[in-house]
Amino acid sequence: MRVVLASSSPSRLAVLRNAGIEPDVRTSGVDEDAVVADLPTDRRDPEAVVQALALAKARAVAEELADPEAVVIGGDSMLLIDGELQGKPHTEEETVRRWLHQRGKTAELLSGHAVLRGTARYTEVSRSRIHFAVASDRDIRAYAHTGEPFGCAGAFTLEALGGWFIDRVEGDPSGVLGLSLPVVRRALASFGLPVSAAWNRV
Repeated sequence: MRVVLASSSPSRLAVLRNAGIEPDVRTSGVDEDAVVADLPTDRRDPEAVVQALALAKARAVAEELADPEAVVIGGDSMLLIDGELQGKPHTEEETVRRWLHQRGKTAELLSGHAVLRGTARYTEVSRSRIHFAVASDRDIRAYAHTGEPFGCAGAFTLEALGGWFIDRVEGDPSGVLGLSLPVVRRALASFGLPVSAAWNRV
C-alpha cells in the first residue's frame, strides 16, 4: 500500500515511521488563511477549522498525485486555550509570549485528520488535554531560543525539549504529536484495509 503524508511535520512523519510506515512525504502548499476565510462565519468553530485545513491539504496532494490507490493523510493541529485557537509560532518573541500566557494552564490540542483513497474519504478530529507546567521565565526564554517550538501547535514538542514543561496529557498520545494512529486505523478500516497492509518498515 502506498501511504502519502500530506505534511512536512517531522512529528507526524516520526509517528508513522515508529508505527511501521515509511510514507511518501508531499507538502500541499495550501494557503491556510484562505481556507479559513472561505469557511462560512457560522462554521468557524475550532473543530471545523482544523478539519477544513486537514482536508484541504489532503485534497491538494491527492489531486497532484492522481493515484486512486494511494492513501493520502492530511493533518492540522491547533491549541484551544481560553476559548481561542492558537496557531503555530514562528519567532522567538511569539513563542515567549505564548508560553508566558499558557504556563500553568490546561488547554486542548485539536488535531484534524483527513484520509483519502480515490473517492473515499474519512475525516475526524482528535482532542487531547494538555496540562502545562509553571515554567520559569528563564526556561521559557531558553526554550524559545532553541527554535524547537517554531511551527509547532501549542508552541511545544512533547517528544523533545518541550516535554520538560508538560505535566500531564489526557487523551490520545499520538494525537498530541499531530497524527492519531487510532484515527488512521479507523480510516483504513473504513476503506476495508487492515493496518498491517500499510507496514513497510517492519
